[in-house]
Amino acid sequence: MRRNAGIFIGLSAVLLLLFGLDICSGSIWLWPFGELPVMEHNILHAIRLPKAITAILSGASLSIAGLIMQTLFRNPLAGPYTLGVSSGASLGVALLTMCTTAFSFQFSIFSLPIAACIGATLVLLLVLAVSKRVTSNVSLLIVGMMFGAIAGALVSLLQNFANPDALKLFIVWTLGSLSSVSWSDMQLLVPILLIGTLFVLLVMKPLNGLLLGEDYARGLGINVERTRLFIVLATGLLAGGVTAFCGPIAFIGVAVPHIARGIFRTSNHRVTIPAAALIGACLLLICDVLCSLAVYPLPISTVSALFGAPVIIWIILKKK
Repeated sequence: MRRNAGIFIGLSAVLLLLFGLDICSGSIWLWPFGELPVMEHNILHAIRLPKAITAILSGASLSIAGLIMQTLFRNPLAGPYTLGVSSGASLGVALLTMCTTAFSFQFSIFSLPIAACIGATLVLLLVLAVSKRVTSNVSLLIVGMMFGAIAGALVSLLQNFANPDALKLFIVWTLGSLSSVSWSDMQLLVPILLIGTLFVLLVMKPLNGLLLGEDYARGLGINVERTRLFIVLATGLLAGGVTAFCGPIAFIGVAVPHIARGIFRTSNHRVTIPAAALIGACLLLICDVLCSLAVYPLPISTVSALFGAPVIIWIILKKK
């Protein structure tokens, strides 16, 4: 207990340090203490603060979603996008950008999160409908992957007929960005992520039972079907909300749960859920700092992949 408390305090201190570094670093170095010129004050409050807060929320949400997905499917390579939520969000954005351009409709850049939310929600509803009819988590995993494959195929079809401007806008969205989230966007993003986190907290105890298998969990009196429903809902809200506003962010949700279990040496979700949230937030802040310090702008998903991919390779080699 003392060891875990010490690690949590250390991670919290690192999180605060990285948050301060993130709002200071960029093309213009800002010192947030004291009086700032008007232009620098606007940069700090309108761009860097919401970007840093978005990094914390997104990193924590994707990490929690990845953790509960790995527990549900008992698969170390499962992640927040396993059930096709990201593909659904991509399909919504593709339909908006490519079809509206083809028919000469005008849309605001703020329409992209709404389109992504609708696409992710539709896929989530399909997965939820299937989850009531299948009893096997493996079957649910395969169905989710197939929904993702269908959505991906439709996106590829739209890309084939899209004009270059629409295609460029869609590709820029798929690269991921934290700076596109404004204070007004957070009024919708934060409630979505809070509701998703609430679902996770409601099934924290049943999640520990699922670690030993469904039959053992049923023997303990756990309602496996209801727990699975809550997990799917939570993952859809957490991963879908982040993807809608920031675009797909790769590997964070897959890699961080393993880092959390390795550092704390436990699979108890009372420990690993807050641990994954803290580590995921820190890791995405590090990625954002690296993006802001680069000579040329880098997409957040590219930098996060450089951290996450080696962890996944290590998992595969360790498990043989």
